[in-house]
Amino acid sequence: QVQLVESGGGLVQAGGSLRLSCAASGSGFSINVMGWYRQAPGKQRELVATITSSGSTNYADSVKGRFTISRDNANDTVYLQMNSLKPEDTAVYYCYVGVITRLIKRVMDYWGKGTLVTVSS
Repeated sequence: QVQLVESGGGLVQAGGSLRLSCAASGSGFSINVMGWYRQAPGKQRELVATITSSGSTNYADSVKGRFTISRDNANDTVYLQMNSLKPEDTAVYYCYVGVITRLIKRVMDYWGKGTLVTVSS
């Protein structure tokens, strides 16, 4: 079982910055991909950014050049630095972790509870 603890959401003015963090804990697995998704009111959940264990990153076009994803493999923590925030970035941001269980080599997905980011104009 994997537990995810997110932090860093809040209210910020347009043009401002926020940093999200998500720490994973548990045992019996190795983490492959970590990332962030978001869901705005009335919309489907969408990819924001992901990062593999080797450091390869993937970003949604809408956040390229403004958001940076990073991870601390030693502490199983993923970060999302969000700069130049826009009102359309307002959403609940969910941490995502893809793991492989060590015992039976099963791929499993885990989601955080979400943290609200509100960008005022």
